[in-house]
Amino acid sequence: MVDFATRAITVARTEPRESGLGWSVRDLDWVLLATVAALVGIGLWAIGGITRFDVAGSPDYYVLRQGIFAFVGAIGFVGALFVNPDLYRRHKWVVYGLMTGALALVILVGAASHGSRRWIDFGFFRFQPSEFGKVLFVVFFAAFLADRSKELGRWRTMLAALGLAAVPIFLVFVQPDVGTALVYSAALAACLFVAGTRWIQLAALGAVVAMCAVAVLWLLPNAGIHPLKQYQVSRLTGFLHPSRDPSGSTYNQNQATISVGSGGPFGRGVSGSTQVNYHYLPEHATDFAFASYAEQRGFAGAVLLLALYLLAVWRMLRIVTVARSAFGAILAGGVAVAFLFQVFVNVGMTIGLAPITGIPLPLVSVGGSSMIANLTAIGVLQAVCVRGKARPPRSRRRR
Repeated sequence: MVDFATRAITVARTEPRESGLGWSVRDLDWVLLATVAALVGIGLWAIGGITRFDVAGSPDYYVLRQGIFAFVGAIGFVGALFVNPDLYRRHKWVVYGLMTGALALVILVGAASHGSRRWIDFGFFRFQPSEFGKVLFVVFFAAFLADRSKELGRWRTMLAALGLAAVPIFLVFVQPDVGTALVYSAALAACLFVAGTRWIQLAALGAVVAMCAVAVLWLLPNAGIHPLKQYQVSRLTGFLHPSRDPSGSTYNQNQATISVGSGGPFGRGVSGSTQVNYHYLPEHATDFAFASYAEQRGFAGAVLLLALYLLAVWRMLRIVTVARSAFGAILAGGVAVAFLFQVFVNVGMTIGLAPITGIPLPLVSVGGSSMIANLTAIGVLQAVCVRGKARPPRSRRRR
C-alpha cells in the first residue's frame, strides 16, 4: 500500500495545476456521492423507526431533527467542495490552533452529561468540537507530513508528529472520550502510513501504543493511579468476558447482542422490536443505533447497510490514487481510515468484537455534530477528487 500510494503521489507531483475552478461536476466521484446519499437516507429511515415511540405525541421528532442536521451537513459538503484543499495546507497552523482551542474550550465551559464534558450548549444545538476535530486533525497532519515528505525517514519528524498529535488526543481523552481519542489515533496512523513512513517507525509506534494501553488498563491502576474511571475500564475489558456481570458492567453489550440476534432474517419491524421499544437497549438511537436497526430490519437490512459502508470506504481509498499531491493523498487516506474505524468499532461493540467506547455510527446515529462533520469530510474528499481528475488548461497542455 505504501509503495502504491507513493507511486501515485510521485506521478501527481509531475502534473501541472489547474487555474481557476478547473473542474466540473463530472469530475465528482458519483459512486461515492450516491453511496453517501443512500447511507443518509437509510439512516433517516432507521432513526424514524428506532425513535418512533421515544417522544409521546411526536413520533417524527428525532427523524425531522436529524433531517435538519443532514441538510446543514449538505451545505457543509458543498462549501468544502468549492474550497481548494491547498488553502488548508497553507494555513495548517491556523487549522491546528482552531482544533486545539475548541477542544480546550469545551473542557473549560462545556456542558456535562453522563459524566463527560464533550459539548458546548447553544440551547438549540449542542456543538461537539471533537467531532469536527476529526476532520481538522486529518487536514493538519496531512499538510504537516506532506510538507516534510523528504524528512519522513528521520525520527525527529516522527517525534514531532507524535508530540503535536498528543495535544488534541489528550484533550479529548480527558473529557473523557476514549472512543474519539482512538479515532484520532487511527487517523494519525493512517496519515503516517500513506505518507510513506518507514516500517520500523510504524512498528515502534505500534509498540508504544500497546505499552500505553497496558499501562493505562493494568500497570497504573495496580500502582494506585487511575487515569480512567472504573466504568471506562469495565467497558474496555468487559467485552472479553461478556457474561461476567450481565446486569452491571456488561449489561449494554449483552443487550446489544440480544438485539442484533433477535432481528432474524428480515427483522421484527418497528412495532415488534421489544429491545428498542421497551428500552432494554440503552442509547438505542446513538451508540447502539446499529443494534436497534438490526433488530427492526434484520440480517438483510444489516447486510445492506454494511455493504454501503464498504462501498463508501472503497471509493474514499480510491481518491488516494487520483489525488494530485501528497497532501491530497494523505488527506484522503486519513479520512477514509477514520471513517472505517468508526464503523468497525461501532458495529463491533454491538456484536462483542470490540469494547464499548461510545463511538457513533457515521451518518446513522442521532447527533448533529457527527452528521455535519462527516458530510463536510466527504466534501473535502470530493474537493481532492475533482481537482485530481480535472484536466489542466489547454494552454498548459500545449506547452
